[in-house]
Amino acid sequence: MSEEIKKTVSDEICENIQKHGFLPIPVQTLNEDAEASRYFAGTFEEFLEAAKALNAKGIFVETLYLEEDEFYYDIGIDEEDDEYDCCCCDDCDCDCDCDCEDDCECDDCECDDEECECECTEESDKEEDEAVWIDPEDLDGLDLSLLRPEVANYQDRIGESCGVRLTIPGVDHVEVEIFAEWYNTFAEMIDDAYEAIELDPAAALEEMKANCNVSED
Repeated sequence: MSEEIKKTVSDEICENIQKHGFLPIPVQTLNEDAEASRYFAGTFEEFLEAAKALNAKGIFVETLYLEEDEFYYDIGIDEEDDEYDCCCCDDCDCDCDCDCEDDCECDDCECDDEECECECTEESDKEEDEAVWIDPEDLDGLDLSLLRPEVANYQDRIGESCGVRLTIPGVDHVEVEIFAEWYNTFAEMIDDAYEAIELDPAAALEEMKANCNVSED
């Protein structure tokens, strides 16, 4: 007797869509910036009702997968798009790249704005503290399982279907994302790790080091 094939969240959603009289149309996003989308704020049942109200005959179904990148902290800032108002303080009004003049301690300060009103108040006795200052950006790319060890339990699910993105075709696409329960649990752990890093990056780093030493032992 053959084993029953386990249904994925994508299979279950597609069957539900068909029961409501819609044709589930498999799709794949190649460029998320190419199309205008409006994210639906209601429930799955309300989404289907909205599809009927919009006279849709089919619904695009894109299967989502757990990706390896989700296990690592991502500050979400591209270096080429990164802009800083001031490297020393937040009181500078000039438009230069560095935004500081005489008081700036950056190696590449190129401020030549004579009207720069930067009022850096950092004292020399704080230099030692500045040397060990940790910003969330400093933890970019670190393994989140070192902060929340239970995250590692999901490593064997990488590449597994974890949810679907449903889209009602139209000039402005209306879409909603639905995830499997196990992925929602995983996502809560990841969100918790992100919150810990952004609340106190120094403490988060120390906890990561401690967990790393425990795993090595």
